[in-house]
Amino acid sequence: MSNRVVVDYYPKTKHTQKHAPKADSKVSVAGGTVDTCVSTPTNIAAITSGVVAKIPVVLAELTLRVNINSIIKLPEFAYEIKDIKKKVKVTQCFLVPQTGMLFIKGFIRKNIQYATRVGSTLQSFYGDIRHFTADIPFTCTTDVTFNGIPPAPIVNSTSNEFVYNMRQDVVGKDFGTKDKLLSSDLTEYNQVSTEFFNELPYCDLVSATIVELDEALNPTFPPFKEVPFEERMFERIEEKMVLDLTLKILQNRQVAIPRIIGAADYDC
Repeated sequence: MSNRVVVDYYPKTKHTQKHAPKADSKVSVAGGTVDTCVSTPTNIAAITSGVVAKIPVVLAELTLRVNINSIIKLPEFAYEIKDIKKKVKVTQCFLVPQTGMLFIKGFIRKNIQYATRVGSTLQSFYGDIRHFTADIPFTCTTDVTFNGIPPAPIVNSTSNEFVYNMRQDVVGKDFGTKDKLLSSDLTEYNQVSTEFFNELPYCDLVSATIVELDEALNPTFPPFKEVPFEERMFERIEEKMVLDLTLKILQNRQVAIPRIIGAADYDC
């Protein structure tokens, strides 16, 4: 599986006093209290006589597991991973009709915050905090068990040709004066075609759980004389992630909603 990496980080700046806030900087804070608004419940108008509605119905709800292994190369040497934030993005969730096979495609957007070195001594280490954004793609297929309701049957489009009876004279040495040609007309083409627009099932995300293990590859000693003995520098990270993705598969269907006895009907 190929890994697509997107870089998004700030350019290097020196950690100097000129970036510190000025003593005469003006700081302003504005705020106040919010008054309580009075609300009064009102009657909910609804159709209670029974209707037929076209609404999403749940075909299935499932949790699928995706195993991801990738290597990320940072734009510079890092000395420590400070934090990693993750967001799951699904770009494709497609149920192949009449097969029950679901195709999933997406990526995990990871924002990695790491520490760099500006200076150090034998007992201290200081630097900048940078960030790096990477999109880790994933794709898989799974067989769906419809624990809700099966999808609506596919209605195929139709195309039917029809012809008209034709009666005409024939001329030739092998035909008599009373002979007639009985057939369809080859000079015309008639057709009735019907196109059905089926409802395509779609997905809704419910939750995503990621368990990950990130490890620096080939950590080496910094090429500096004055640096704490435990510091190591690296620029590649290997990550192993297990993604548990819970989703619903839905389809718009016509549903009969029965009459509610004893309720006031909505005035249409």
